[in-house]
Parts: sequence; structure tokens; C-alpha cells
Amino acid sequence: MKRISGTTLFTTGALVAALVLPGTTARADDTAPRIDLRVLVVSDGGPATDAIAAELDAAGTPYTEIDLARADRPVIDAGYLADTVDGRNRAKFQAVVLPNDNPFPANSPEMAALVAYERSYGVPQVDAYTYARPEAGLQYPIYGGYSGSLDGAQAQVTAAGRSGPFGYLDGPVPFEDNSPSVGESYAYLSTPAAGADFIPYVDAAIPGTTRRGSLVGEYRHDGRRELVVTFVYNQYQQQFRLLARGIVSWMTGGVHLGASRNYFAVHVDDVLAADDRWNSTLNCTPGDVDCTDPNATPDPIRMTPADVDHAVSWQNTRGFTLDLAYNAAGSVDHREDNNGADPLADRLVAARDEFRWINHTYTHAFLGCEQDTSVVPWRCATLPNGSVKWVSRQAVSDEIALNRVWGQTAGLPLDNQELVTGEHSGLRVLPQQNVDNPNLGPALADNGITWLASDNSREHDQRQVGPATTVPRYPMNVFYNAGRAAEQVDEYNWIYTSRAQGGSGICEDNPATTTCLPAPLDLTTGYAGHIVPLERRIALGHVLSNDPKPHFIHQSNLAEDRIAYPVLDGVLDSYDTLFAPNTPVVNLRMADIGQELRRRAAWRSAVRDGLVTAYRVGGTVTVEGPSGVAVPATMPEGTLRAGSAFGETYAGGRSAWTSVTGAPLTLALPSPAVPAGASSTATGTGGATPAAAPAPAARVPEGVAEAVPPGAAADHRTGSRVPAATRRPGPASPPPRPWSTHRCTFITARGAPAPRASLF
Repeated sequence: MKRISGTTLFTTGALVAALVLPGTTARADDTAPRIDLRVLVVSDGGPATDAIAAELDAAGTPYTEIDLARADRPVIDAGYLADTVDGRNRAKFQAVVLPNDNPFPANSPEMAALVAYERSYGVPQVDAYTYARPEAGLQYPIYGGYSGSLDGAQAQVTAAGRSGPFGYLDGPVPFEDNSPSVGESYAYLSTPAAGADFIPYVDAAIPGTTRRGSLVGEYRHDGRRELVVTFVYNQYQQQFRLLARGIVSWMTGGVHLGASRNYFAVHVDDVLAADDRWNSTLNCTPGDVDCTDPNATPDPIRMTPADVDHAVSWQNTRGFTLDLAYNAAGSVDHREDNNGADPLADRLVAARDEFRWINHTYTHAFLGCEQDTSVVPWRCATLPNGSVKWVSRQAVSDEIALNRVWGQTAGLPLDNQELVTGEHSGLRVLPQQNVDNPNLGPALADNGITWLASDNSREHDQRQVGPATTVPRYPMNVFYNAGRAAEQVDEYNWIYTSRAQGGSGICEDNPATTTCLPAPLDLTTGYAGHIVPLERRIALGHVLSNDPKPHFIHQSNLAEDRIAYPVLDGVLDSYDTLFAPNTPVVNLRMADIGQELRRRAAWRSAVRDGLVTAYRVGGTVTVEGPSGVAVPATMPEGTLRAGSAFGETYAGGRSAWTSVTGAPLTLALPSPAVPAGASSTATGTGGATPAAAPAPAARVPEGVAEAVPPGAAADHRTGSRVPAATRRPGPASPPPRPWSTHRCTFITARGAPAPRASLF
């Protein structure tokens, strides 16, 4: 499958450039209503509406949320939904999301106002999770349908779905089944009601029959359009993540602010250096300060030229580029001890243009406080007056500069603004160092560093460190100190099993840990059978969440058994099975990822502060925004900018980051993008319009109400689910793991370790 690797979301030169049809001048129909590019989300506090709101938020699509449970909420009436601006009728929302097909009491004037509004302005409605019934265009499930769990089932995008809003998918929509004991789905499978204008977009087999029932479909009736969803989900589940883009595309007609991609980048740390190896007898890593046995001898893991050749071949096969974070002293020391020879460095330099390269500091030194390793865990050394003794500005600067000079001399294709410090050191690390090294920022400025890697398991958000902006990275649970699968499994068993089973007891002391094991894994089969599928699902979850943050592993994982590749192959193979060729994985370098994250933060602030105005009048779109803030916009194929195609094609549409330069201009949409139901003579939403009877309550299993992450269905001692607050601390974030599996120790070719320590 094609991978996009060159740039972030395409950037155009103006906020909203003049998009006009060939040979015409863009103009707004004098009688057409104005439709604001904002979504109304009416929530009952359930997981389905929360999931759609989270998708809009992640993409940067403006929305207004009304919580039906709040006594002080606004009343939804004609005046709330529409008004007049400059003599033109205005619809304040381009789409409406409801918890079900009618969440209001019988004869509700609010539901009547929504029905009239949708009919008058051609505004579509999404029923986030509703019971299958004739009022929603479907037969009751008792008439040959099905009501129940779909855990582990595979749904399918229909031909209509592939030619419509879900054309970015290849067909399969697998449902998660992360726990054998906790229900994680519930669905009402049914067929269209007699005479209903209903088009299934996603369906699944009705158990015990040869028929298929709708899970997502479009119901057209009474001058209105509804997207009827008859299964429940939360924002983290794969089945929703696969369909979320299509739900937004359907409700907006592919015309909305915000944009999304499926990103995957992998940094390989410690290249040219060597990493300590786990000792399965001592249950520690010789070379780390917490491995105190006086007879412990480091046994370094270092790549070979054959590993480089394999990496190049793998990249060419996959159409994917790795980012190599290198420590030049590893090669310098190796040459000193081997009569000037370092075949690994020679092969890497010869293949330098096959990879992207990142400065990882010269010796991988710890750049925070000076470490006192006389105690376990380590602590910050102090001066006689009791203040912290920090690594100096000059020492930090030398680590950066020496490594950069080596890379430049070797002709590595570096971006000198990027830096990954050893162990992300210099940044605060708890509990020992609760602030950044005050010398870090000045040293970054000395070397022109503007993008600094951080550990997403410690800090989810970007922040400024001197002149640099952090780029949080996801640590993969492929251990830095394992070159062989059996070593990985042995350490995994020790960390995640109980003391009675010979383990560390971490899970007993920290019951929120989500990767605990009920019994040790088999050393022969445990890696491929348990660890690889688990890590694949976690990483794929990030990819499907419009999350550009990179993942990181270590050079040891590309050596010996090359244990990283099964995980990476699993992610890419799964992706290729799920997505159509028009939706490739986007593989960016670190600086581009940082820029993407920074733009998103600025955009969210502008939207939150009410500084963005966007609307459609007939076939034209106008956007206004604050100077200096780039605007993400998604438009249908055929949208033009000054006679040229707007943005970059992705997932069947076109999208771009657009910078503000002067007055806003208009966008002209292709004729099919103008909704057929939009009335050019809409005069408001007055008058009572009959609405369907209130929707009955639909079942929400506990594994949807409180998400069950991969590999973490239950605590192995009590059988209880992990509390929601500890399972998924943020969108697309990894399950909590209190054990550091991604620290690393620099070992020279002589085998003499430079001091390193565990992170806890």
C-alpha cells in the first residue's frame, strides 16, 4: 500500500482561497440560506454521542454540545436553530447529532423544532445509537433480526457504503473482543421496514440466518435524512474508529472545517550504540543501577550490517521509512577497540539515504540532574547548600553539537532542529526530578533545536522548553533490553506476574496496571501469541485516532531475533486489510509531526475563543479566522482554488491547512456537493411538525460504558475490570504501565557501561 511520507496535511497559501468553478466567478445565491459550518451535538451522556463529539474535537470540526441532563441547558427551538443575518436566513448548524432517533418526551416541541429545521434547511441528522424500529426505517429485531452482542464479529461495508461515505474502507469492520468476561458491544440487526427508503451502509450477518442486518444506514423520509446507527460504541473501540470518518463525512456532506489522517511513525533509538541485555537469572539488567549483583556482567546488544540490510529491505517492501535516532560515540568507541573498523557504521552510512535520521546526543548521557547512583532508585546529587546539582549548559550543548557534527561529516540527512535526548533526560522525570534542567533550554537555543522529543507516557501534551516545542512519543512495549523473543517474554513474565508465580509483584502493588498476566507466558510462544497481538492492537489504535505522535523502539529490537518487525508488520498488515488504497498511512518525520500538533493546538484555541466564522451559501463557502492561525478544511473532490484543485486528496476528499493572509475569500464547491435537500427559500422553522414517538431505551453493556483496553479485560486476581479512570487516561493513550520498559543504557564496544539508571 502507498504511504504518504513527504509532508503534513497539505498547506495552502491563504486562509480560504478563492475556489471557483472553471470559467465562472464564485457567488452566493441571493435566495439561498446561509448554513454555518458547525455541528449540533445533543447528548444524553452516553458513550455514542461522546464518541462522535470526540471525533469532531480531534479533527478540529466546530460543534456545540447540549447536555440533556443539565437543568440550565438552552431550549432547542426555532430561534436557537436559525435566524437572519444581513437579510439572509441562517441555519446555525450544518448537521444534528442526537443520542437516538428521538430522545425527547412525547409531543416534545424541541423535537418538533428539530424536525422542521432539518426539513427546511436540508440538515441531516445522525442517530448515534438507536433501537431498530419502523420510525427509524427498520423492522423490529424480533421479526427475523437480532439483538445482542457482536463481540469479535466482523461487519462489512456494503457496496452502497463503499460508493458513499465509507469509501475509504476496504470492506471489513471487525468488532473488538478484548475480554471474554465483559460485554463490549450490543447491536440491533434488522432489515429495512416495508416501503422504507433505507440504504444500509454497514451490515453484519444475522445469527442463525442467511440474511444480513443493518448496523449503519441512511433513512430518507418526510423531506429529511437520518443516519441510523443501531450498535453502541465508545470513542476508543476499533469499530467506531473505522467508521468515525464516514459518519462525519455523511453528516457534513464532506464540507467541514477540520481534517484527519491516519498517521504512523517509528523512531529507533540508540542506533550505533549498544543496549544492555536482560538477565533472566538475576531478573535485572546488568549495567543498570538497580542490578546490584557484584557478579552482574553487561552483555550488550548491537545491530550488525545484516540487520541494516534487513531494515532497508523491509522498508522497501512496506513502503515505510524508519527514523534512526543515533549516538555517534557508539561508533567512535567501536573503532577505537577494533583497529578502526566498524562495519555497522559503514553499512548505515552507505545506506544513509534510506532512512530519516535524528540527533540522539553523542554518548546518550543523562542530561538532567547529576545522578547519585549510590542508592536504588537513584536520586539527584546536591550541592553543599542542598540545591540540585544540574548537568551544565556546556555539557548538554556538547552532547548535541558533537553528535550533529559527526552526522554532518557522515552525510546523514539530518534536520538539525530535531533532538531526542537520552531517556528524554533534561526534561522533568518523577519522582526524582520534578522540573526541567534549567540549563537545557539555553543549550537547545545554542544549537538551534526547535523540536524536542518527550515521553508520552509521562507528558501527553506539547509544551515549550526554551526555544523548542516538545513532540510526545509513544513507547512501545517492546523492551530496549531484549534482542531475542525469549528474553522479552521472560522479562514480561517477571514484570506482569505475581510474586507467587516468581514475578515482581508490580500488579499486586499497582492494580491499575493493564497488562497483568494470570499466568506466565510460554517462553517459546508467548511473544508471537500474546505480546505481538497486544502491542499491534495498541499501536493500531493510535493510528486510527488521527494521532500523529510517533512511536519509539530501540536498535536492539532490530537486531538478533529482530523482535520489532512482527509488531510493525502486524500494524501495517491490519491497516492494509481495513483501508482502501485512497487512504494510505501517513509517515512523517518528527519536525512535521511537531508542526501538525502545534497547528492543532492553535486552531482549537481560536475555535474555543469564537474567532472563527465559516458558512456555506449554496455552492460557495466562506471562512474567516484570526491572522497567523492556520485553518484545517475538508472539501469534496472537485473543489477548486482560483481554478486549481484545493488541498490534497485523502480518503475520497480534499483537505488542507490554510493560512490567514488578508481578507477571507470564497470556496466554490462542485455541484454534487450542494445538498439536494437544502431549500433555497427556507424561511425558518416555525410551526409544529409531527415527530416520531420517543425512542425506547437501548442497552449499553459495561464494556462500552467503561472502555476495556486491549489485554486488560480484568484484574487477574479479582476478575474485576480496571477502573475507567486508569484504563485510558487520554484519547489514544496507551494503558498505564508502571514499569519502565523503554529506558536504555549506553554501552561502548568495550562493554564498559556509561552510568544509567532505571526511571523509577
